[in-house]
This record gives sequence, C-alpha cells and structure tokens, in this order.
Amino acid sequence: MNTNPLKRLGKFNQSIWLDYIRRDLIESGELLTMIEQDGLLGMTSNPAIFQQAIGESHGYDEAIGTMARGGQAVQAIYETLSQDDVRSAADVFLPTYRRTRGADGYVSLEVNPHLARDTEGTIREARRLWAALDRPNVLIKVPGTQEGLPAIRSLVSEGINVNVTLLFGLTRCREVAEAYLEGLEARTAQGLAVDQVASVASFFVSRIDGHVDPLLESFFEQGLKAADTARELHGQVAVASARLAYQGYKEIFGGLRFKVLAEAGARPQRLLWASTGTKNPDYSDVKYMEALIGPETVNTAPLETLAAYRDHGDPKARLELEVPEALQAMEHLKSLGILIDDVTRQLEDEGVKKFILPFDKLMETLAQRIGPGQVPGPI
Repeated sequence: MNTNPLKRLGKFNQSIWLDYIRRDLIESGELLTMIEQDGLLGMTSNPAIFQQAIGESHGYDEAIGTMARGGQAVQAIYETLSQDDVRSAADVFLPTYRRTRGADGYVSLEVNPHLARDTEGTIREARRLWAALDRPNVLIKVPGTQEGLPAIRSLVSEGINVNVTLLFGLTRCREVAEAYLEGLEARTAQGLAVDQVASVASFFVSRIDGHVDPLLESFFEQGLKAADTARELHGQVAVASARLAYQGYKEIFGGLRFKVLAEAGARPQRLLWASTGTKNPDYSDVKYMEALIGPETVNTAPLETLAAYRDHGDPKARLELEVPEALQAMEHLKSLGILIDDVTRQLEDEGVKKFILPFDKLMETLAQRIGPGQVPGPI
C-alpha cells in the first residue's frame, strides 16, 4: 500500500501538477523521480516562475552567453530558454500523456503577459508558441480576461490546447467554459476532430483570501453582529468560491450541450486549482490542497506545498462538502458590503500586473547579463 499522500490523491481522480519549472530539475532526473514517487501528472509555468528560475540562478548562464555571442536579442533569448525547458519537460511527461490517453501529462507556457488585454495579439502569440513547441502535450496559457474570451474560442477551434489562467470569479469561469464549448462546436462544424483538444481553467484560490481577509479584519472591532460574521468568514471565502465554481463546472459539463460534444470525443475543460500555496502563516500549509480534493480536477502546487503535503497530507474527498454553507458565505459577505464581483475584478487586474512585473524584470536581468548596449526586445 502506497502511503505517500500525494500519490493517494489519484484515488479521488484528482491530478497533481507542479507549479514550477527549472532546467536542472529536468536534467537532474528530479522531475522524473517526482513522477514516479509522487504520481506527478503535469507541470505549469508562468512569467514569475521563469523570473525565479532564470533570473535567480546561474543554470542558464552558458546558454545565455552562447546566444548573446550569436547576436540574439533579449526577448529571443528568453523565448529560446523557456521553450526549451517546456519542450524538455513535455518529453519527460510524454509517457504520462500516452498512458492517460491525453488526460494528463501536460506542461504549460504562457503568452507574453503584456498581451492580456489584446485579443488578436494573444491569438497570434498562442499560435506561434504552439507551432514552436511542437508537442501534443503542451498547453498555451491565455489570461482569462474579457479580451481573452474570444481568443480562447478561436484557439480551441484551431485545435490548440489552452490553459486559461487568472480566474477568480464564478461569472468569468462560466464565460470561459462557454468559450471552450463554442470553440469545440466551431471545430465540429468544420468536420474536424475534437478528441485531441485539451483545456483547463485555472482558478486562483489563496489570492482571494489574501484580498478578502484584511477587509474582514476591519470589522473585528466593530458591532457584534458584523464582527461575528466577519470572523466566521475569515479564511473561508476562497474555498467557498472554489467549491461553487466546481458546482458550475458539473452543471455545464454534465449538461446536454456538452454531451453532444462528448459523443464526438471531446474532453471537459477541467478546473485547475492554482495559487494553492498558503500565504498566511496562521493557516495550515496544506489548507487549500486539503479542502479542494475532488474528481476531474487538477491541483498545481509549488515545490514547498507538495513537500508539505507529502509529509502530512490527509487525502479525503472534501470538494463537495458544505456547498450550502459556501452559498451562505457569499450572502454573508454581501451583507458586510463586500461584493465578490468587485473583489474578483480587482484581483484580475492585479494578477495581470503581477505577471507583467516579473516578466519585465527578467528582460532587464537578461539585458544586464548580456552586457552593455543590449535592451529588451520588442513586446
């Protein structure tokens, strides 16, 4: 009997992915070890992760130097480094992709974060990255902004795998699922196959509590009723939101509209729990992993969160617990004057900025390593 809590999550039909990428992780065999010992089924990346991997280590120095001497500009160097890492990781996960018949084994690469509000730019960039990576088991990450919705429809209709990122709100989750369905329907209308198209919708969890908790804390010293309500909601809103998002997922992908597509071989767009590392030190370091275990979902977590869960995780199906309480939590939040739609809009705006900043910082770091006279390439 396997006692590794990470591997036991597979019994609940939840896939564990790693929210990190680094060249030496792949080349040293550590990634393969995690696949074998932890049951790791995929990997995600983002601009902040590449800033950490490339900008804060010397593992890429030789490659950077070679490309710089060859006259490559900063952004071309970044693209080569990131794409090489994603292709290498995808090759490591290819047996997983084949074994699961395309259900898992994916590695994600994000479009330039500066394109988050640019529909046509996102489409062009996603097509280019998809062609450059040239792997069946990669996902192109597209921000789930309003401008990203038509991009999702278009890319899915072209058979490009999409990881929709930066999702915080229930309304946007539904819009993203709708865009995915429309893309599949457009593809079937052209007589094209849909059985090889994959997509996940990345719902960012801990950032919700990170934003809402300070608002709730402002009530603690006020009137008894408001203070009591705020204390009950403290640290609960993120999980409540995720549980309600899952109910929406079941409704959409359990409906007749998707059934028609499923008969043609289409896969549902699984919910992926992102931002599952605990940021508040007062909370359990496995808080968000424990609460959101449920079927047909993915949890992508950083190395330290996976290590914590490997050490003291307690896998149980908890995703569909306390759904009425989750609905009630949203009503109580509203009674305090905290509107969840306003919160999620702000988090989306902040999320775009949080990816742009490390991306730009990495471009500056690469320019400095290359030497005088080099500037970041065009965005």
